[in-house]
Amino acid sequence: MGAYEAERTTNDRATAPESGGIAEGGWESHLRLGQDVRFVLVAVGGGGIRIGREIARRHLRHLETVAINCDPKVQGFDDFDRRVYLGPDTGAETDTGGSPFVGGLLARAAEPALRRIFEGATFVILVGSLGGGAGSGAFPYILEVACRNSEVVSAFVVKPFRCEGERRALADRAIGRLAFVEAFNDKRERGLATLQTLDNESLVAVQGRLAFNHVAQHWASLIEDHIEKSFLAPVEALLETAELGRIAQEIPLDRPSEAEVPEVEAEAEGPVRVPAPPELPAPFPSPLPAAGLPGAEVELTFEVEDEARPPNAN
Repeated sequence: MGAYEAERTTNDRATAPESGGIAEGGWESHLRLGQDVRFVLVAVGGGGIRIGREIARRHLRHLETVAINCDPKVQGFDDFDRRVYLGPDTGAETDTGGSPFVGGLLARAAEPALRRIFEGATFVILVGSLGGGAGSGAFPYILEVACRNSEVVSAFVVKPFRCEGERRALADRAIGRLAFVEAFNDKRERGLATLQTLDNESLVAVQGRLAFNHVAQHWASLIEDHIEKSFLAPVEALLETAELGRIAQEIPLDRPSEAEVPEVEAEAEGPVRVPAPPELPAPFPSPLPAAGLPGAEVELTFEVEDEARPPNAN
């Protein structure tokens, strides 16, 4: 078995470098968003793809979108940049029939296609709807391939409503299997992977009866907020700071640039003359001559009288 992979041509993204690594020494200033730093959203299963389509239609900057399913209809989802049909490469269409076992076999057979998606990815956001063949069967294996070939992984798994019975039981068993995905647990211990369960049943108590598209919109908004705050905004701020630091290093700070220094004509050399300060007259001559007696010195006495008061004042 193989996998059918379709890709939409995009003009605003380039492929990641073949090395997939990060340059040593001041690497932030050399990275480019969407090229060296790649953000990849991967939706798995029917419900996961509904959520992924909502996010893809919002056109988050720098975000690549991928849809993976065992249903051949995935090939027609043009909202995604890439679509992967987990089926035979003979042209015959197949389905899991809701069997997680068959979904796991199809995912293992499609490992080369899955590896191409995740190789060189910096941040991967996985959205899987559990309870069917693709979600419960293929998702654990896709998570393993993502953790082996990318840097940081955030996984979101959607549990069906309680009324869906067997599908919800299959979802619980699939969540238990994720504890045995070695590559995922290794990243989780190092703080490079997270797992969050989105339980549809929790929405019933809060919002009552909801249409399926409204459920998808609700989870899409939650995941979009996570991508924006946890990945996009911090990385953009880091690269912007690194770029400013690089520019500051290129501009010498110990002397002004030539454009900032005005040209001044040189003056003829010679002694510098400083004008003398003007002479100020003395406030009073000393000693004071006595009236009618030229040259005689007298002692002057000053008395301070009390403030005059009206004659009738008490």
